[in-house]
Amino acid sequence: MQGYSGARSADPFRSLSYRLEPDFSQPLAGASTEIRARVKRRLGAIYGEDGTDSLVRQVERLIRVHDAHSTPEIRQAERDFDPRMRFTERDVVLITYGDLVVSRNRPPLRTLSDFAFVLFRGLVTIVHVLPFFPSSSDRGFSIISYEEVDPKLGSWDEITELGRRFRLMFDGVFNHISSRSRRFQRFLTGDPDYEDFFRVFSTRTAIHPDHLRLILRPRTSDLLSDYHTVDGVKWVWTTFSRDQIDLNFHNPKVLLAILEILLYYVRRGADLVRLDAVTYIWHELGTSCAHLEEGHEVVKLFRDVLDAAAPHVGIVTETNVPHADNITYFGNGSDEAQMVYNFALPPLVLHSFVTGSARTLSRWASTVSPPSDTTAFFNFLDSHDGIGLLGARGILSSAEIDELCSHVKARGGLISMKSAGDGTPTPYELNITWWSALNGEDSGEPLEIQIDRFIASRAVALVLSGVPGIYLPSFFGSKNDLEAVRRDGQARSINRPALEEEWLFSQFSDPASLPSKIVSRLTHLLEKRSCEPAFDPNASQEILDAAPGVLAVRRTARDGGCRVLSLINVSRETVSIEIPNLEGDRPVTDILSGRVWWPEGNRIPLALDPYQVLWLR
Repeated sequence: MQGYSGARSADPFRSLSYRLEPDFSQPLAGASTEIRARVKRRLGAIYGEDGTDSLVRQVERLIRVHDAHSTPEIRQAERDFDPRMRFTERDVVLITYGDLVVSRNRPPLRTLSDFAFVLFRGLVTIVHVLPFFPSSSDRGFSIISYEEVDPKLGSWDEITELGRRFRLMFDGVFNHISSRSRRFQRFLTGDPDYEDFFRVFSTRTAIHPDHLRLILRPRTSDLLSDYHTVDGVKWVWTTFSRDQIDLNFHNPKVLLAILEILLYYVRRGADLVRLDAVTYIWHELGTSCAHLEEGHEVVKLFRDVLDAAAPHVGIVTETNVPHADNITYFGNGSDEAQMVYNFALPPLVLHSFVTGSARTLSRWASTVSPPSDTTAFFNFLDSHDGIGLLGARGILSSAEIDELCSHVKARGGLISMKSAGDGTPTPYELNITWWSALNGEDSGEPLEIQIDRFIASRAVALVLSGVPGIYLPSFFGSKNDLEAVRRDGQARSINRPALEEEWLFSQFSDPASLPSKIVSRLTHLLEKRSCEPAFDPNASQEILDAAPGVLAVRRTARDGGCRVLSLINVSRETVSIEIPNLEGDRPVTDILSGRVWWPEGNRIPLALDPYQVLWLR
């Protein structure tokens, strides 16, 4: 039967397809006894014990309906799936909008698929297509319909084709929905089925000021927005903007609706589901309304449902909060997210290259490790949003964060603010491209030094424990797009270019161009990395004490059979160091260049050029 193509990078999932229509004549597997008990506990923790049994039956019904779309081949592949092998050293995530690369004769998603396949085949294994659904604002994050593909980008056929070539990460924007969505429009008409889908108040001042001061938000806009309904003016909870209406998970119907969408994404080819802004998914007046225990239970319930219905599909949490709070979304290492955005990493890496010292980065990295062999950090540096600062709070001082803000403004970047508890605006995010953050337009530095600095910074995310992610414009060395900021009125537009495929390939064919040089250097790193078991996300990590300007990371493969010592000079100075000789009279070889060093007694002397990267084996 013609069906959805569930596309993955490794057999057998790449070639398997769900049934388009459910087949209820086959035996259907629901949740196991263990998972059913977990679901019951979650629902009891969220909603209380009353009515839990009814909700459990509803959740199990959704799992069984999903199973009716499965085939024997899919069920067998799920049984054979080893969660310890979800991520390996071969995995790299490409982060992109569906229309960052455009062409004249193909839908943007088809262009993206062809472009990525030609340029990154074998180098990138996972593509995170930022929200590709119909949307009314916020570059896709105000979703009108969860179940459709924005026709300006293409159709589900294009997503299927992309999924035949790469594993896919979908966005689960479940915290809020567009004011133009069918669900909110039904609320405006007084439809009783949607009366409690949103947090609704009768007046603008219904929330006490003492409660407002406690609420953590990444914006300075009003929390409550007024809308005219059939029953008069209502004030609704809008964490992010007037157009983004928060869903009310206090209503179990909302949870069930989102679970149904989650399983639909599985059938459409999602291998990973990124839970956008899940920090704010549960509201409780009198608290910060951020990463509350009920919110964690919702994420764990998502995990339970996927463990029952599609264990190969992982959850990725996007929680831009201080590091200690961020890593709580791993749960106990087996019951919540399989991958967590490493929000502390981007500002710490930028701080290292701005100051020429890796000391703070090294101290922090020495404390970081995934809680189990089925979890991993998502090591990204830049994104469609910017460089978040909250992850570094408590690691960098306020003065150091202010220095980063000054540095970014001097490089033509912008600073996004959020409201502190007393209403004072505080820096929340640096809006700047990664290239511009590292390299000044009028610095007078040779281009090769600027490229060396850029590549060295990217190497940090490749060597630390985790799965690296690279935002597509970074492959081209994109610079600040201030014209887009003026046109859109959005600070984040500074790093959201739309580039013509033909122009890009012309740049790649010119070895003297900046995009060609960067792609060549980055793909060389990715090629070498993919062959080294020591760079497996769960290979052990040891941060060594080296010179202040050098990040020294020793990675050892899971089986102990392969070790790689990565040395990255984050400074503009040549740095001489000695590393201990652990190999007897055998030399060490740089994986990247092939250069060989012989030991001198029990030490091996090295000199690192400015921004040099060595991967020693």
